Amino acid sequence: MPANFTQTDDHGILAIQHLRDGIRDGWIAAEPAILDAQLQPASLDLRLGDRAYRVVSSFLPGPERTVEQKLDDLQRSQEMYELDLSKPTVLERGCVYIVPLAERLTLPDGVSGTASPKSSTGRLDVFTRLIVDRAAGFEQVPAGYAGPMYLEIAPRTFSIVVRAGDRLNQIRFRVGATGTSDRQLREAHDLDPVVFAGGASAEAVIADGLWVSVDLAARGADPVAYRARRHAPLLDLSKVAHYDPLDFWEPILGDATGRLILNPDDFYLMASREGVRVPPGYSAEMVPYDTAAGEFRVHYAGFFDPGFGHRGEGPGGTPAVLEVRSHEVPFALEHGQRVARLKYERLLAVPDVLYGRDLGSNYAEQRLTLAKFFRPLAGRGGGVAGR
Repeated sequence: MPANFTQTDDHGILAIQHLRDGIRDGWIAAEPAILDAQLQPASLDLRLGDRAYRVVSSFLPGPERTVEQKLDDLQRSQEMYELDLSKPTVLERGCVYIVPLAERLTLPDGVSGTASPKSSTGRLDVFTRLIVDRAAGFEQVPAGYAGPMYLEIAPRTFSIVVRAGDRLNQIRFRVGATGTSDRQLREAHDLDPVVFAGGASAEAVIADGLWVSVDLAARGADPVAYRARRHAPLLDLSKVAHYDPLDFWEPILGDATGRLILNPDDFYLMASREGVRVPPGYSAEMVPYDTAAGEFRVHYAGFFDPGFGHRGEGPGGTPAVLEVRSHEVPFALEHGQRVARLKYERLLAVPDVLYGRDLGSNYAEQRLTLAKFFRPLAGRGGGVAGR
């Protein structure tokens, strides 16, 4: 992989082997050193540094300022205070925090970055957004950027306990135009299916991406959704398969109507009716909000690594877990209603490892799966799958 990516005609998302090269060559750097466990097939997990700042509101630095300069302004006006993340620290729901990350970048010409929350973060309704110096937008790192990265963290439902080194979001890097047109996606699906129903390839509904629908069909004692409880215990992100789900979630069973009315501003987890698959040479991102689908937001943690739902020979596909919040008014969802779209992007090369068995990934075999911090519900499906 050449150091100057502008000298190649290749376009695509960088795979794990390119990320290893970037760490070796120093354009991805960190203190302490980056761990192998941070590397995913086409993304890099980012770690919290040892400080956090509680601020009065979210902000962007704008094209003329660094994030550090903005924080200095807030400190002088007494609109923030500092927290020590070298020890376990509570981030309270309803508050906004800015955390310098352990990783920093010196991107080559032609390489840009895009960030998103990790799946486990989104399933806790913890809103995170990456910020870089002189940024006019969240989650985007411009080509050639050199400097630190910061994470905005806003727990919306549960107060959480974090510490330096915790990984709440991830970044992927791209060279050039990486998207696929609807025509290309249809052709790819005909050759190598990306959507399944009942274990077999299904008709793909493709219109500005691959549409997925919600699964609200009654399944006996298995929930069709979970609704977050507004008053729950503290949740420590270091504790995997530790918490009783019923302390944090209300399971919702399906009924004969196949309908669920969303309460305004409640947070729900649901699953897609379809099993989806991301072939080895692609990644995918779920579009988080679409007014054509209704007045609700679906999916905060929108990135799917190569190999999601991929099982080699035989049937494939894994349901996507949908993070759903209604806005303003109650909204009725019905079984099979289309709620979100997956946009597929090409990779620069097939990754050396794939999501799932290669990495012991948390959600490779999920259905309606809570975040890895919860124990399975006794006698019910829809528990957790943990690494």
